[in-house]
Amino acid sequence: MRDVYDLGDDRLLIVATDRISAFDWVLPTGIPDKGRVLNGLSAFWFGLFGGAGRPLNHLISTDVDAAGLDLPADLRESLVGRSMVVRKAEVIPFECVVRGYLSGSAWHEYRAGGTVCGALLPKGLRESDEIEPIFTPAAKAETGHDENVPFDVLVRAIGREQAEGVRRTSLELYREAATLARSRGLILADTKFEFARDRSTGALLWVDEALTPDSSRYWPLDRYAPGGPQPSFDKQFVRDWLDATGWDKVSPPPALPDDAVARTRAKYIEAYETLTGQPFPWR
Repeated sequence: MRDVYDLGDDRLLIVATDRISAFDWVLPTGIPDKGRVLNGLSAFWFGLFGGAGRPLNHLISTDVDAAGLDLPADLRESLVGRSMVVRKAEVIPFECVVRGYLSGSAWHEYRAGGTVCGALLPKGLRESDEIEPIFTPAAKAETGHDENVPFDVLVRAIGREQAEGVRRTSLELYREAATLARSRGLILADTKFEFARDRSTGALLWVDEALTPDSSRYWPLDRYAPGGPQPSFDKQFVRDWLDATGWDKVSPPPALPDDAVARTRAKYIEAYETLTGQPFPWR
């Protein structure tokens, strides 16, 4: 979860916080350094896919001083490692989801009717089975969950040429990221991308966060066993603890215990270090 500040020109300051949500609630307890993990991983992927022939992205700098703000020392220190200065752009109001494994809402839809976002899949697939990567856009909702929509809805909203470009770019990014993740012992089961139009050139920009555990489903390769849910590198410890409390999910959520916080923080850091091959700077 991030806070966005307008720097008054053609730039924004995006700050990745330690807040965490579950079951459509922002929890009263944060996960220390979660924002730094997400910010660092986004910068890693933007940098890795930022060369010639790659999609442009909105990142200008991860140095908080690049924002040009006169900040008190303690505030500046709190923003180090969790800040991105980015260029402003016109966001395309769709989540660009790519799924390479049958899990989550895709599994529930397939089990009900053999399709995922209207695309017919082979019969007899199991939960968490690998599939040919498919692009499944979702319309962004003001509140609640985003809504999965057929590709034709995206075409009608932004035009066929740009919709085809978004789909092609999403699939290319997914395949390359999945290959790198697998080489480091992780399965990238699915992920979401967000894109925007450059305000001056109209070019497609990759924006928002990039291939983080909050926007992606990562599984440990050595524990992969299709036929059911997989262990994941995200806030599953938080969800599991909340489920075990008997919380009704309609009243404000309880505070997290220290153990759930520590285990979740460790899982995020493990994802960072596994994917980047570098020690987490704030361990």
